[in-house]
Amino acid sequence: MKDAPISIAIVGGGPAGLMAAETAAAAGHRVTIYDRMPTLGRKLLMAGRGGLNLTHSEPLDACLARYGRATDWLGPVIRHFPPEAVRAWGDGLGAETFVGSSGRMFPKAMKASPLLRAWLRRLASLGVEMHTRHRWTGFASDVGLLFDTPGGPVEVRADAVILALGGASWPRLGSDGSFAEILARDGIAIAPLRPANMGYAVAWSETFRTRFAGAPLKRIRICHDGTWVRGEAMITACGIEGGAIYALADRLRETASAGAGPTVLIDLRPDLATHELADRLARARAKESLANRLRKAGGLSPVAIGLLRDCAPQLPSADPTALAALIKGVPLELGAPFGLERAISTAGGVPREEVDGHLMLIAALAKSFAFLPVVAKPLGAAGWGDLARSGAYVFAAGVMLALPLIATMLVPSIALGILTRAAPALNIFAVGFPITLTVGFAMLAISLQYLSPNFQRFFMHGMENIDLVLRGLAP
Repeated sequence: MKDAPISIAIVGGGPAGLMAAETAAAAGHRVTIYDRMPTLGRKLLMAGRGGLNLTHSEPLDACLARYGRATDWLGPVIRHFPPEAVRAWGDGLGAETFVGSSGRMFPKAMKASPLLRAWLRRLASLGVEMHTRHRWTGFASDVGLLFDTPGGPVEVRADAVILALGGASWPRLGSDGSFAEILARDGIAIAPLRPANMGYAVAWSETFRTRFAGAPLKRIRICHDGTWVRGEAMITACGIEGGAIYALADRLRETASAGAGPTVLIDLRPDLATHELADRLARARAKESLANRLRKAGGLSPVAIGLLRDCAPQLPSADPTALAALIKGVPLELGAPFGLERAISTAGGVPREEVDGHLMLIAALAKSFAFLPVVAKPLGAAGWGDLARSGAYVFAAGVMLALPLIATMLVPSIALGILTRAAPALNIFAVGFPITLTVGFAMLAISLQYLSPNFQRFFMHGMENIDLVLRGLAP
């Protein structure tokens, strides 16, 4: 049975807002988009200046691994709309995507404007209304939306509201992070906004900066804290940025927040082993200059040679093995991260905990009527097995979460028991109970930071188990 149409107001006309509008309108709902800028999709157009990398062609499990600690909760979302679905969506808009040599997917036009125009035409054909120059200022007291417009304040009402407000990067394109203050006024927790995928300042020499600013470092690997990432990077007048740097953003940010200046290693020839590169350098003609040896035998581009000289002015030119090892791991000291005005994306904002648990439970309850109508078939053998596994998982999860606390409290209890036996005249109970509680609370405080990711993982697995059981009951 199809849901009755409702009116939906979407605040934000970036890619997230446009995709939400398409999905809701395709389901038959009445959708209106409100955006503060004169036109929609401005950040998408900016991304198109680099070719508009839509997604990656790598296997889904490898793609999910890139999300690190967020894989547990983002995994089900991405599996619902995997990279091949993104490509099919782009092709459906006439973008005619292709896979580049790096495995990334791009539209053949290598820019965003044709795709955006086709997307807006599709939304218009679905009946989506679009209102620009509407700056959201908050909620009305009776659940309306308030906007500032060129014609004055406006109040809007809808059955449902979707906030697709972006982050705070590239604020001149529309997403300036002003939503944080609005939501905080309504009691919603806000994590500080900070740059996520961003470049880092580097103290280049004047010679290197003048000659190579704007030059790309292609087919390299970059390492930080033991993690190697393949990709590309771009030399700028004040630092370095690009996909390989962005992929290490989380680890670099953690190092910087600890007060240490992050250092990365750059492998300029990732496809060659160190001994192979050393053999090539050793076979070069002795009369050749070092620059020619690095270019011909080492296969380095001019910008790679410049980087090598800038980071290690005293090159071991007479030792091919040492020179090869340096090429395979050029140390580069990074300075401060670029600010939000140049970041690709933003960390912080509304924490997942603010929108996750209760909404997922409500969604599960609603979906249960689709999986399990009022008249349902009896639970079969497979269903009973799923139910048993679900119960066992809940029990195991509870034990795993509680075990550190139980074990910690057991230690002082045993020690106090032994002391009671050794000195029965002492009133151990009077001090034993407060000691046990203190140790327990201390352990709880220490373990909370580690429990949160586990709670999230167990919750996601629990929801999947419930889904299996309900499907087993479906007629």
